Amino acid sequence: MSLFNFWKKEENLFDENISIEATRFVVLDTETTGFDYDKDRILCIGALVLQNGIISIQDSFEIYIEQDHYDKSTAQIHGILKAFVIQRPSELEALQKFLVYLGDSVIIAHHTIFDVTMINRALERNGLPVLTNLTLDTATLYKRTLIKSHLFERKDHYTLDDLADKFDISKKDRHTALGDAYITAIAFLKIVKKLKEKKEINLNQLFK
Repeated sequence: MSLFNFWKKEENLFDENISIEATRFVVLDTETTGFDYDKDRILCIGALVLQNGIISIQDSFEIYIEQDHYDKSTAQIHGILKAFVIQRPSELEALQKFLVYLGDSVIIAHHTIFDVTMINRALERNGLPVLTNLTLDTATLYKRTLIKSHLFERKDHYTLDDLADKFDISKKDRHTALGDAYITAIAFLKIVKKLKEKKEINLNQLFK
């Protein structure tokens, strides 16, 4: 299959009754040199397939990318050193491998806009079309599980640490791309369970 088939959108992707369980999700996270979309670069992409309520650890994706740009200060967070011994492909090669893994799956991430924008900027640099996959953000979905009450203080932004603490998820591999993707995947399952306790929901309703 051509890589470019992965960007093709179907006008009616979902019917009204499609289940969340039947959908192939790819839960992803990126570790980057910083937060500037133009200047900074992706150092690692970590991703997991989530389908039928199962996180496929054996089908995980993790790739470290060779980059000229490097920031020592962010290395203190993600631990990826410039002289990393793991063999790292070029950005183009890494993106091509990731696109094959991703396919037309629904993307899940925490603060999705950052990861997807970083990936899209990398795709543009390498002459590839940007992603058109549908996306879900666990930070946004989590807010829908919260009780609406003047007695309960809601924050504008919930970090991945907030969700890990709320759902009692281990933070052992926090700040690694694959580790954060795993935390996000568990958090997503917990969120969906809470939403279903309120009422029966399907995939369409997650995007509302």
